[in-house]
Amino acid sequence: MSSAHLIVGLGNPGSKYKGTRHNVGFMAVEKLADLWAVSWSEEKKFKARMSRAVLGEKTIHLCEPLTYMNLSGETVRAVLDYCRIETAKMLIVVDDANIDLGEVRLRIDGGTGGHNGLGSVEQHLATLEFSRLRIGVGRPAEVRQELSSHVLGLFAGGEMVILDRVLGRVVQQVECWLQHGAEQAMNKFNGKLEFPDEDKDNITT
Repeated sequence: MSSAHLIVGLGNPGSKYKGTRHNVGFMAVEKLADLWAVSWSEEKKFKARMSRAVLGEKTIHLCEPLTYMNLSGETVRAVLDYCRIETAKMLIVVDDANIDLGEVRLRIDGGTGGHNGLGSVEQHLATLEFSRLRIGVGRPAEVRQELSSHVLGLFAGGEMVILDRVLGRVVQQVECWLQHGAEQAMNKFNGKLEFPDEDKDNITT
């Protein structure tokens, strides 16, 4: 049985989208690559940026689809087939506007929640039975603001404080998922970050 795992961060390629809320999936896998000291390369056959780490007996493939969000499933299907990775050993990392910034939720199945990237993955895999780690980015502060402009917008300065800690938590959760499985990773890390020694109003403004 293959020991290979695939971790896919969803987002949009190009400098126009760098640092936007919709690209927190990219940010998460890039943080993992930095931690594991591995480099990226563009793989045209997958339409993706790829990185590979070896941790003990596990080979971990990190992936950033370059297809744009709504076609992410093309890349995911291609990588799974080429590397012969089981769907059970895949984790998709995505943004979620229905979850507050500061909260993360790992699930082993479920719906798309209207997320175009997850919808594309479902379409190409013909299943929703795969692990997904949702990173909350919150809803627009202004009622009149379109959700699309919110998720394609940059994080505010105060939000970056929270985001940095969230990404640190995501890294820990992914490593727990790799070492101990989804159930332990969910039980230990799902939920909202707390800032016991800080003024939350000052952090989130």
